[in-house]
Amino acid sequence: MLLDGMKIVSFCHFLQGPAAMQYLGDMGAEIIRIEPPKGAYERVWAGAGRIKVGGVSAFYLCANRNARSLALDLKRPEAKEIVLRMLEKSHALAENFRPGTLDRLGLGYDVVKARKPDIIYASASGFGSTGPFVDRPGQDLLIQAMSGIASANGGGSHRPTAIGAAAVDQHGGALFALGIAGAYAKWLRTGEGTRVEASLLGAGIDMQMESLTHYYAAAKGDKAFDRHESLATWFHEAPYGLYRIADGWIAISVNPLEKIGRALDKEEVLAPYVGTDQYADREAIVAIVAAAVRERSFADLAAAFDAEAIWYGRVENFDDLAANPQVQHNQVFQDVEVNGETIRLVNHPNRYDGAAPAVPTFALETGQDTREVLAEAGFAEAEIEELLKDKVVHAPR
Repeated sequence: MLLDGMKIVSFCHFLQGPAAMQYLGDMGAEIIRIEPPKGAYERVWAGAGRIKVGGVSAFYLCANRNARSLALDLKRPEAKEIVLRMLEKSHALAENFRPGTLDRLGLGYDVVKARKPDIIYASASGFGSTGPFVDRPGQDLLIQAMSGIASANGGGSHRPTAIGAAAVDQHGGALFALGIAGAYAKWLRTGEGTRVEASLLGAGIDMQMESLTHYYAAAKGDKAFDRHESLATWFHEAPYGLYRIADGWIAISVNPLEKIGRALDKEEVLAPYVGTDQYADREAIVAIVAAAVRERSFADLAAAFDAEAIWYGRVENFDDLAANPQVQHNQVFQDVEVNGETIRLVNHPNRYDGAAPAVPTFALETGQDTREVLAEAGFAEAEIEELLKDKVVHAPR
């Protein structure tokens, strides 16, 4: 794979950091995850009523594939030397603790760089490593609120509405992985390390670059967010949005209004708006389109829209998604066995030379790879057993 040979010691937890490690691990990087003796938070917590598969949290399984687990008590003084010895044979340290946490544990950037001058030291946080919000908790919903996503998504004077997924965490993980991969490319070219910093706030804002650029250029204030409930965004012209139809919902993208008129048999009604500003007139246009599609079936509309080469799509739920023929063709999902049970996981999003990454592996138990990882770092068997005996490191029986 692309990143074969790259080795990362990860102190990542929750979703932003593990998602980044999963992207890199899928591409061939070796990820050694440092976990506390009782296991990471993701092994305990799960959403949707604490769903587990094969006794393992669904939250853990969603973003921790292709990573090995070393259980280490970071509060023990011996832990620092263990980590530094591992880093000597690694390319990167990745972490998403609150800023200053690894410094307090004796593993801050200056200490690690002194031991490993070419280290890629990558940190992800809620707001960055400095500034007035540095000590605040960084979490997806809070960033959706602070970054304007919820306000713009809800529509100004309407109720603020969060995205129905951890979109900021996921995008933050992708940006974090991008930064680490870029630093590794620099290391391969120059042999020099890099200090990489990513934040959820940065990710939440980056997600909105189109919206924010239009907003500040328009300079109309947040009343620009106010719109008809069918319009998907505040800055697209009509009829861009989601519409109720007889048997569900349909998405209609940006399309020439004369085509929409012909497809819906509303040429005369829409004619006054053809060639005009479809943004300024969007409330009137969307009301006409919404009324015209309300009693028509998707099959009926699809035939009419296809005849006019209109951009449209059915609004699908998660069950529809799994049955979608293009999704199946792209091998988006993968069913994985976990302790005798099966869970459906989202595959790596990219394809390399036409193929998806190999079947994933999971460290299903905390410290599952402790002995092996320490041996690879140069620890003798006697040293490993002594560390286990003293409960500095932990491994399953």
